[in-house]
Amino acid sequence: MANKIATVAIIAWFWAGMFAQVLRVGGLVDGLVWLGGVSGAEGGIFVGATFVLAATFASAVGTGYGTTVAFCALMYPAGLIMGADPVWLFAAILSGAAFGDNLAPVSDTTVVSAATQETDIPGVVRTRFKYAIMAAIPAVILFTIFGGGEGAVDAARASEILAETTPTGLLLLTPFALVIFLALRGNHIMVTLTWGIVAALIIEFAFGMVTADQILFLDTEQQIVGGALMDGVAGYLSMAILILLIVSGSHIMRVGGAMDAIVNGLSRLAGKSVARAEVAIWSIVFSLNVFITINTAAEIAAAPVVSQVGKKFKLHPYRRANMLDAVTSALGYIFPWGGGVLIGYATIRGLTDQYDFITIVSPTEVWPFVLHGWFLAILMLFAAITGFGRLYEGPDGKPVKDRPSE
Repeated sequence: MANKIATVAIIAWFWAGMFAQVLRVGGLVDGLVWLGGVSGAEGGIFVGATFVLAATFASAVGTGYGTTVAFCALMYPAGLIMGADPVWLFAAILSGAAFGDNLAPVSDTTVVSAATQETDIPGVVRTRFKYAIMAAIPAVILFTIFGGGEGAVDAARASEILAETTPTGLLLLTPFALVIFLALRGNHIMVTLTWGIVAALIIEFAFGMVTADQILFLDTEQQIVGGALMDGVAGYLSMAILILLIVSGSHIMRVGGAMDAIVNGLSRLAGKSVARAEVAIWSIVFSLNVFITINTAAEIAAAPVVSQVGKKFKLHPYRRANMLDAVTSALGYIFPWGGGVLIGYATIRGLTDQYDFITIVSPTEVWPFVLHGWFLAILMLFAAITGFGRLYEGPDGKPVKDRPSE
């Protein structure tokens, strides 16, 4: 339970939740709705744009789960007003989170994949970029084509809501942009989100967009602490406990010898074929993500297997890290019981107390439509079978395309 990666991830979710709630009470949702109304970015266009924005945000801040929280809290209600299909909109948010989780240099999965395969992060990110883009292009096209629908708000209600919105909330895009800028400069996720929260609070109080009680209040008579900051934390306590238990379970698998048994079995199955070895790597990463629903925990569990099998066939650490991270990041936002899907579902359920038009999309409804996740997982299986992008470890650890002689 004291695993550093798990505990840092939990705190990052709390901070992302606070950031999203502070932006929400300040009126960013209203501002986005106003912008969508005047720009005509409705239906599928809004869904496609949401995927691109979520992917950009997740790539900058490095937390797919945090991106899911923020975009479900902010873009989901705005999208429903703008005529987006609820299922496709939720799927676009999850797809964007998966994109960033896989590609972001500061993502926990990126760090874990590089560290466990004993290689550098810049090289890992550089070599996996082509996979991420190849999966993202068809995804954004399909989201744009099919993402429109009747939405959850009829035309009369949508017009009424649009009439009540103002552009003032768009001022809060400034702290949003600040978070992306700081993250791209290499700052830790906790640093970027903290400055984002501070900047948002300064703007909101300066322009009279919120009251102090909306941000944080203490009721001594009822012994209640509330407000946006508290709401950002409280909604994810149950998920935090689940994560700690899952990480504990994966640790038991490792110390119990299950990983060693799996490595030996896969080595015998692969024989001398590199393609079979990579398909075996893909399969074990896929299987562990089925049973370990938090992608970082699944990656930690699979990493020793990927390392040992990959080294036997002289696969370069970049290739091993990419096979490990791409499949893990993709599947973490697909399965109905996956952590990314559940945390998004929990966020959407929480919106029903704030908006009367929210349509709750269940995890079992959304999973077939998380297009980027599916495309990325399938692309990596194709790469394993055909050798697309395969790199071997050459002299002095340099990546080479031809397998070194025994």
